[in-house]
Amino acid sequence: MEQRSPNRAGSRYQVIRNTLIVDVGHAKRVLSSAPHHGGLVRARHILNHQVRPASEAAKWTKRCNPGRYLDGVAASLGIRGRYVGLLTAVPMTRLVALREEEKRNGLWVECFCTVGVTNAVRAGEPSITRPRLNCSVGTINIILVTNACLAASAMVGAVQVATESKTAVLLERAIPSSVGTGVATGTGTDAVVVACGLRSEGPVLRYSGTHTEIGAMIGRLVRSAVQLGLDRADRRSSGDLSRTGG
Repeated sequence: MEQRSPNRAGSRYQVIRNTLIVDVGHAKRVLSSAPHHGGLVRARHILNHQVRPASEAAKWTKRCNPGRYLDGVAASLGIRGRYVGLLTAVPMTRLVALREEEKRNGLWVECFCTVGVTNAVRAGEPSITRPRLNCSVGTINIILVTNACLAASAMVGAVQVATESKTAVLLERAIPSSVGTGVATGTGTDAVVVACGLRSEGPVLRYSGTHTEIGAMIGRLVRSAVQLGLDRADRRSSGDLSRTGG
């Protein structure tokens, strides 16, 4: 089912065949660590595709080409043109979609998040060799969309704030590292996406750190989204939700 924010301002999103499709309306500037079309690009669609560990994962891990695999997914969904592609083993039933708006100046931010922590690690721990981009393990994927026109440095700042907020929740929840004895700061396959508006769409912002309004909004949204995602993962482990992914 397609959904959109109640006041008509914002992106459209829907889940089709285990894939979250976020449609930002037209090509916008997107900065990300996505496994496909990452970096700084222009794109209209952002995809977060659930890979089923026992079946779908084998199709692309053998070829070691997640980009080609995602291109096939996008084509099957009718997505044309440049898009940003993410992979996860977390079921889309655990998708968290949140929004915050500052009515005074019309600034809004949306957050789409899937949370799995079976691949949790603490930054600085020794790396462990895994199949390239093996998404049969847990991943925290965070997608942020805003109408603000962010400077390039502000887009990087948004990634920084989102990462700080995510890590704060993991530390507060004492999520253990899967490879060490400490508390995790993230997972080995996390990705962050920031899509921002153009100059005619929203306020032009040079900064997005924790001392700024948009930084505070991003911090609150990511914090709430990761908390809700962990709660849904906990319920899943109790048998209330799908047992695929984690």
